[in-house]
Formats: sequence, structure tokens, C-alpha cells
Amino acid sequence: MLQEQLCRPVQIITPRRYVLDGLWFGGQRPKIGIVFVHGLTGTAFGLHKLLTPLATKNIAVLYFSNRGHDKVTGIKKIDKKSKKGYRWELAGEAHERFTDCPDDLQGAMDLLRKSGAKKIYLVGHSTGSQKVAYYLAQGDNQKRIAGAALLSPLSDYADAKKFTPPAKLAKAERFAKKLVAQKKPHELLPLTIWPDLLDAQRFLSLYTPNSEEEIFSYAQPEKPPRMMRKIKIPLLVVLAGKDEFRDRDIKEIADWFESNLASESPSIITVQNASHGFKKKENIITDLVRDFMR
Repeated sequence: MLQEQLCRPVQIITPRRYVLDGLWFGGQRPKIGIVFVHGLTGTAFGLHKLLTPLATKNIAVLYFSNRGHDKVTGIKKIDKKSKKGYRWELAGEAHERFTDCPDDLQGAMDLLRKSGAKKIYLVGHSTGSQKVAYYLAQGDNQKRIAGAALLSPLSDYADAKKFTPPAKLAKAERFAKKLVAQKKPHELLPLTIWPDLLDAQRFLSLYTPNSEEEIFSYAQPEKPPRMMRKIKIPLLVVLAGKDEFRDRDIKEIADWFESNLASESPSIITVQNASHGFKKKENIITDLVRDFMR
């Protein structure tokens, strides 16, 4: 069996002692590591065709289920004070706190480094792109990364604003803010208020204009994209020409990235006729990331 076909399960312990599961493709002592960061409700088991062809003896590709995996789930946190040695916390898309994502990413990268990887690349897909950008904008995190790729980086707020009646969106925002004010941030919004399973703080993070998660602010020309302008390392942005979640022509989104990136050597590419997940176009993504790493 070829080395690049090998896969083994791994367990990630984040700096804050959360336990995350992953799949490791490639050599056990790699020189280069690639971390794939999935989007909303994703898991370690999806979109393997995008990056696993890059795995070799010297290149490891790590897919892992971050704390936003699936719709609702529980994750373990190591707790020596507990009789079991750990405790469970609510997670999944419906309950995760977006600003916790650096802990997940750091845990994945630490695992790669412990295995010998000297160069680390981050590849985010969909909302995973926001997580990669947010991580890179914090402190001196960029010093630890050779480069990053954002695949289908779209604004969830822009999508909601385009396809939701304004009154319905405003009503849901008021309801969510009320729950947060009542110190109930993890209470789920009734489906009569919002037709997707989300708690109050998660709704506000995804679908309000001034949240920390609203990083790709092309729907708000007046909002400076401060996080994107902090990213100085090499950056690859890949857009899907027929992304089903876009709120405008994909060229407008590409132009926004072109105008707002501060990366040393940004590359912005649109894959024509591609859907959000790049189905049947995976080989193009593989080649783009390979060329970017070179």
C-alpha cells in the first residue's frame, strides 16, 4: 500500500485540555503538516478528496472534528477534579463559541509538531475559513504558520441577509439578544423564531453584522476588515464560481478579497462552475494547494 493511502485515527488534546478526534493521512514523522479545518456541521470524515492526495511519507494531512462538528454534540474536557477525570460540555454547530476556535487549531498543530513537522499549513473550508483567519489574527500566531488557504470563504451574515426577510432576521436577533441578557446564551432559539437549531450566542455570532465571526465583510462596505488586514503570511483564497451560498456575483467577492488582503503574496482564484464543496473539482483544489505550498 502506498504511503499516501495510509490513514490512522488520532486524538488531539488542546491547550485548554479539550479532547478532539482526527484522522491522520501520510507519514508518522513528516516534515510538513497540513491541518484541514471543516465548516458548519462538518467532521473529520468529510472532503478528504481535497487534500489527502497530498499525503506522502514527508507530508501529513490532518483532518479533525473541531468543537463545531455536527449539529449538536458533546466534547470531553480533561478535568482531574472529576471522578472520571473528565467532564462533558455542549458543542456542535448549535452551541460552539466561535472565539474558542484558536484552541482547537492550536491543538491540531501541536500534534503535528510533536511528530516532527517543521512547516505547518492551515486550510479552512467554508466557516472553517473564518476560523483560520481568526486564529491568524490573534497575537503572534502567524509566526508558527508557513501559509494558509481559505476555500469557499463566504459571509454567513451576508447569506442570511440576502435570503431571509428583514423582519424575520431582526426578530430573531432581538430574541437572541434577550436570551443573552438573561444569561441564557446557550438556550436554543425556538424553531418558530429561527428555522435552524442554534443557541442564542451562536445565532448572534453567525448572523449579526458586528460579531467576531463576520470577518469577510463584503456585504458591509463601511466595515473595515481588520482581521484580514492583520494577516501577513502567504495566503491562498479559492472561490467557487457557482457557490450556492453566495449573495452576489462571485467576481464581486473576489474583488473584495483583492482589495482587502495584506498578505505578503496573496493568490485569489475562482474555480469556474464549482459548487461550495468543490464536488467533482477536488483535483483542482489539490493542485492549487500543492502549487501554493511550493
